[in-house]
Amino acid sequence: MRYLMTSVSTGTTPAPDEKLYADMAAFVQELSATGQLLATGGLAPAGTVLTSKDGEITTVDGPFAEAKEVAAGFALIEVADEAEAIELCRRFRRMVGDGTSVIQQVFG
Repeated sequence: MRYLMTSVSTGTTPAPDEKLYADMAAFVQELSATGQLLATGGLAPAGTVLTSKDGEITTVDGPFAEAKEVAAGFALIEVADEAEAIELCRRFRRMVGDGTSVIQQVFG
């Protein structure tokens, strides 16, 4: 099963230090070695939202209603089940501290 984990930044997260960089590098290396990590990356704070209604397509700046909420990064993982995805995300949250992450199953 594949899951997309996104990390939402509220703009109040302190700058990462050397320990966090080292911990994250070890985490990424571990998940890469086991084949669980398929892709990872940071996301630009700005984006565009496209909406279609009655054949009309509109675009607005986005992707979030609240400017303080920004999807800061993502990881695409492959695990046995949702419980395993949640546990990996728990490990990530413990490492990076306060904040929010979202896990969504990827189909196809």
